[in-house]
Amino acid sequence: MKKNKFYCIFFYLLLSIFCVIQNSSAKEIVEPDRQSGNQFGKTDFDRMADHEIRENIQSLQTLMIKLYKRNPSELKKSTSDDVEKMVNWVFNGNHNWNFDAINNAQSTDAIYLAFNEEYKGDRVLPFIVGIYTMLIKAHGGKKEFYLFDSIDPQLLYNTSRNIEMAVWKLSNSKNSSGKPFLLTNELTGKENNLSFEREFGKIIGRTDFLAFTLSEKMERSITKIIQNLATGLLIPI
Repeated sequence: MKKNKFYCIFFYLLLSIFCVIQNSSAKEIVEPDRQSGNQFGKTDFDRMADHEIRENIQSLQTLMIKLYKRNPSELKKSTSDDVEKMVNWVFNGNHNWNFDAINNAQSTDAIYLAFNEEYKGDRVLPFIVGIYTMLIKAHGGKKEFYLFDSIDPQLLYNTSRNIEMAVWKLSNSKNSSGKPFLLTNELTGKENNLSFEREFGKIIGRTDFLAFTLSEKMERSITKIIQNLATGLLIPI
């Protein structure tokens, strides 16, 4: 009798443990750890690329806000909404980065449009669209990377040089009236605002670091290019 009672208790304990395990397993299936799942199939270089492009996109959003606040007349050419709503639409809207207002221009073509004397539209839009689409193209058209993805370090390096040239054009290109197409850094006797330069510097630094890191991994040398500032020409991407 005692023996049967012992077996009953033992069986009940096993059944309880089994139920706990089943419930725990079911919970894991319904509520998976997304962070762990996202990392499946990624190398350290993939995670580095994920971080680099994510941070660069964030910097571009910051720069777009700053450009509109420094050049409010450009925002009015596109919308009567506030800056944040416009920027959110550009980066998260359902447009696939094709904008009728700039004739669907992307990459270097869009950047050139921002400094075209004949263009009368919002100049901030093509400038940011140009840099964003150029960065994405240099990353193989992706924003998230896995084991079998590949990125050409030469394209990354060339993109960094183009961003340097675009920043130079922001500071030096002027219209026929002698005024900058877009206002950026503010240099006065009392206060100097170099926040634009610093944010662009972050993008260039991140992209260059990934380019040289990948070139070491792939044992591929990067052909260094010296651009002629006098011509203001961008490297085709």
